[in-house]
Amino acid sequence: MTEFILENFDFAQLNSPDFKEDSVREVLILPILQQLGYDNQHIIRSKSLEHPFIKIGSKKRKIKLIPDYLLKVADNYAWVLDAKAPTEEIKTGEHIEQVYSYAIHPEVRTKYFALCNGYELVLFRIDTENPVLSFHLAEIQYHWETLQNYLAPSAFQSGKHFVYETAHRAKSFPVKETDFDYLDRPLLDELPVRKQSAKRHFGVHGYFTKQTWNVVQEYIRHFSRPDDLVLDPFGGSGVTAIEAMMTDRRAIHIDLNPMSFFLVDSLATPVDLDKLGQAFEKIKHQFEQKCPTTDDEIALALEKYPYPTGLVLPKSSDVETIEQLFSPKQKAQLAFLKHLILKLKEESVRKSLLLMFSGLLNKINLTYHSSSGRSEGRGNSSIFAYYRYRIAKQPALIDLLKYFESRLKKVIQAKREIQSKINAQTIDRLQVIKGTATDLSFLKNGSVDYIYTDPPYGKKIPYLDLSIMWNAWLDLPVTAEDYAQEAIEGGEHDKTKTEYNTLIAKSIEEMYRVLKFDRWMSFVFAHKDPEFWHLIIDTAERCGFEYAGAVKQSNGQTSFKKRQNPFTVLSGQLIIHFKKVRQPKAILKANLGMNIGEIILQTIEGVIAKHNGATLEQINDELIIKGLELGFLDLLKKEYSDLTPLLMQTFDYDEKSEKFSIAKNTQFKTSIDERLRIKYYLISFLRRTALEKKYPTFDEIVLHIMPLLKNGTTPEDQTILSVLEDTAIRLGENKWKLQDEGQGELNF
Repeated sequence: MTEFILENFDFAQLNSPDFKEDSVREVLILPILQQLGYDNQHIIRSKSLEHPFIKIGSKKRKIKLIPDYLLKVADNYAWVLDAKAPTEEIKTGEHIEQVYSYAIHPEVRTKYFALCNGYELVLFRIDTENPVLSFHLAEIQYHWETLQNYLAPSAFQSGKHFVYETAHRAKSFPVKETDFDYLDRPLLDELPVRKQSAKRHFGVHGYFTKQTWNVVQEYIRHFSRPDDLVLDPFGGSGVTAIEAMMTDRRAIHIDLNPMSFFLVDSLATPVDLDKLGQAFEKIKHQFEQKCPTTDDEIALALEKYPYPTGLVLPKSSDVETIEQLFSPKQKAQLAFLKHLILKLKEESVRKSLLLMFSGLLNKINLTYHSSSGRSEGRGNSSIFAYYRYRIAKQPALIDLLKYFESRLKKVIQAKREIQSKINAQTIDRLQVIKGTATDLSFLKNGSVDYIYTDPPYGKKIPYLDLSIMWNAWLDLPVTAEDYAQEAIEGGEHDKTKTEYNTLIAKSIEEMYRVLKFDRWMSFVFAHKDPEFWHLIIDTAERCGFEYAGAVKQSNGQTSFKKRQNPFTVLSGQLIIHFKKVRQPKAILKANLGMNIGEIILQTIEGVIAKHNGATLEQINDELIIKGLELGFLDLLKKEYSDLTPLLMQTFDYDEKSEKFSIAKNTQFKTSIDERLRIKYYLISFLRRTALEKKYPTFDEIVLHIMPLLKNGTTPEDQTILSVLEDTAIRLGENKWKLQDEGQGELNF
């Protein structure tokens, strides 16, 4: 049975620096080869081949080629497989060329060659540029039949004829409903961040927020199957939609911002890369011949070529209108470059060049500044750094054509990464829509298999206001209705918290309607105000969702905004999970016998004790999760919209570690009854483990809650056991779960 090939392998091991190329070979590749039907006699390891053409040195020494695996059928080589470390890219670049050279070697001469880095397996034919099959090893069961059709020994026996389908065409992922239980999915632990390793998301085009691609991809693979429909109604830069496509799902990307639609649509449009390169060279030559550089040429260009004028910028801006964001030279050269691009007839090439042009706008404006100690091109615009149009003290006036050319390299890298999944045959599996999450009427009830979305966080970023520069240069209209439907607080239209709440609530209602029963919604959120968290949970429960747990997730490197505002900006986020089930269970409100102030101090001191000092994010996350699990978010939102003043008054703060700790020469402040403290942590821990369908032993319970109970005296194990017996029931000899919660509110 194919499902047992890698069933017991923990793919989190790939994140370890100790899991290298040799581990990929022996732990992952070898079992696959054996399951395909190859015995040791037909698996040829590390065969030394002499390069047929190249020799080096004065003595013309021959170069050795050493493929990891040559697979034999009868007495002939059938295909080549090379292992790479998990950190290596295997869909583009020199590794493909290397393994191709093995496949065409005179001693080998195979039709197929493959690469595997532990995460993915990619199969090529020597006569095609794109992979004929690529998939994640964690989903090998969905692709096993196709893999056998290509590579099993029987596929190469003479006299046999096979008709193959490429992976993107396959409607027939050979998996029965019983092979994948949608409801019985455990929550994922926090995942490591691999931001810059995907060129399709890093370097193509800036955006205000981007979800980490490998985190999104892992969630999509975990909660859905190939060919399922994945929805992101707050699509932003398109990470969800693109990663859904990369994992053989269908995808719908929705966003109000025309810039978002343009970015994703342009990135996902298939294009002939040779034609794109030729068009670029043509435009480069024309630009170099007639680029406006002198005062007279600049003045003439500004009269001849259109550029955006008159658009009023947000009140927080350093200048009033859009044209004041650029020097005359920048305006003239951008307008001329855009004019040359728009003259191109082939739409796919024109879209790709406009994507390059739009990405360039981040650098060619007066808000752009170089980062200290780096080259002039390694900086940022204040629009992304400060979330406002702030003119740089010393704008970095960089060479437009030089950085336009660097855009070409980045776009080609991105296109190459995705072209096997998003091409002329597969593009109908992606819908990119400019629209609002509050109206998904084009989707039928129960038509979506999984939702992963990252909505706006209240006042944090006014997306439409900050996108004026890009939308104007790209001639993308923004309507009054767009502003009315934008789910933000504040902004140029002074939208109220009530308006934001109403729009988010309506969006959740629509997401519930279009999601299938027994499917999941993952809702990414990061906000300090408990009212917004309460809104999400309350609305989701009212619609019929069942809360299924929340997970902390880092988003990688600390942002500039966080470094500038350590107490008002949260780094990282929580991913809240909901299930759409026919009989949802509501979150019970545990009566803990404490007031909300005691609960907050109890939680903060517990987190500080557990981590030996805690960051703002750790404290905020723990309070939100506790509030979700114990049902006191409604109380929390009434008392505290911002914890920072309380933290600064009550605890010591270390700027270097960014951690709060118990003030020097003081003890924990909360003097809550010991048994009550134990109950508090027991309920939270057992509810969390129950959501993950885990039932801990007594020792595991003690190890978890003991660090949280430091307060001068340490309770005896017998005391914890006594409280546990009053609160939970024993399963078997030594596992525990909370008492039946179906009888109503838990009272202690």
